[in-house]
Amino acid sequence: MSLTDFLSTETERFNAAHPRTLAFAAEAQTVWRGGVPLHWMHDWASPVPLYAERAKDATLWDVDGHAYDDFCLGDTPSMFGHGREELQRAIAEQAGQGVGFMLPTRSSLEVGQLLKDRFGLPVWQCATTASDANRAVIRWARAITRRSKILFIDGAYHGMVDDAFVVLKGGRIVHKTGLIGQVADLTQHSVVVPFNDLEALSQALQTREIAAVMLEPVMTNCGMILPIDGYHDRLRALCDETGTLLVYDETHTLSSGFGGYVHAHGLRADILTVGKAIAGGVPAAVWGVSAEVAARMDAAQAEIGPGASGIGTTLSGNALAMAGMKAMLTEIMTPDAYAYMQAGAESLVARLRAVIARHAVPWSVVHVGARAELVFAAPEPQNAERMRRALDPVLLKALHLYLINRGVLIAPFHNMMLISPKTAAEAIDRLVAAVEGFITEYKRFTSSPA
Repeated sequence: MSLTDFLSTETERFNAAHPRTLAFAAEAQTVWRGGVPLHWMHDWASPVPLYAERAKDATLWDVDGHAYDDFCLGDTPSMFGHGREELQRAIAEQAGQGVGFMLPTRSSLEVGQLLKDRFGLPVWQCATTASDANRAVIRWARAITRRSKILFIDGAYHGMVDDAFVVLKGGRIVHKTGLIGQVADLTQHSVVVPFNDLEALSQALQTREIAAVMLEPVMTNCGMILPIDGYHDRLRALCDETGTLLVYDETHTLSSGFGGYVHAHGLRADILTVGKAIAGGVPAAVWGVSAEVAARMDAAQAEIGPGASGIGTTLSGNALAMAGMKAMLTEIMTPDAYAYMQAGAESLVARLRAVIARHAVPWSVVHVGARAELVFAAPEPQNAERMRRALDPVLLKALHLYLINRGVLIAPFHNMMLISPKTAAEAIDRLVAAVEGFITEYKRFTSSPA
């Protein structure tokens, strides 16, 4: 027997249990390209994506009536739980008063102060997604430093930002596989170094051609990779030494604690971007800058003069997004919520590690705040090159489909699991039991004679 046989068995099980989902998927082929509104929805391990009926707290129901313990939570936008009444009230009230005016509101004043207090940077701007925020930040970084190059970390993802679609391959910077319709050579203005490689980072910055380093404080999009001791301190020192801006993308690491990873670990960002969960799933993102960066932005804009900047969209900072952010920052993303999430994640990690040890599989679990990641390698990799070797696509698909068939959802892209303030202890029990069941089945299928 093999993993292929295992997948065939699990596929048959899914198909038998999801007749309405299969019917909807067939009908969708007539109205959506590829059968889904966004092609990412194909990235689930199931034969077709589940059709969601509704979700509440940390449970999702599909159109076939199956309930799922949701550890994906929309890949972070619903990190604090689905259907939050606080968010519902705020959105409904604002919708009744208008959703967008192309004007600031009283709520925008409150939200700006809340962002300043929570994240520590004094001046903020809004975007509609983290992709938009990161694009704006890159443009401003180039404008105020008069440098053209941006340094990214190999394996990073910063949304639909063209400049970031580069990786290291055989030591060379190349476009990411699958990049569609790109006519510019991104490698001319994008520099890539491995995570945790301080020597490569230093060499790149010493050229003094880099406008900004953009990175996640913990890598979360190529499997989870933690920084080595002293990494961020040295990064900060190198940026100061070479006049390079330091940009942290907290879109995923917002789960690290109240104020995100940067605040929790006492890091100093020149610019900070946050998206996804900041408005509870209402499309919104924000980016904040230091007082020094704000002054340099003002000077650069004054020098350029009037005209369209090419930064911003009509929907950015709309009244509905502000209502969502205000509710999240005041009622939902609270210290108590984070404490619950972190305690749940610590329990999950300890129990998954116990399962791994009990079954003697060469896997590991990486953890930051409310986010945990099961990695098919031990010890856990410290850079993307090694992590890519561990992301066995067949094994990933087998695990994910097995979990779906047992009523558990984790993020479809790798093995990320999020704990929300609404995640019950019993749900964690079921997740751990499902992972242990998978390991037992995996060992049986892969060790049995053909």
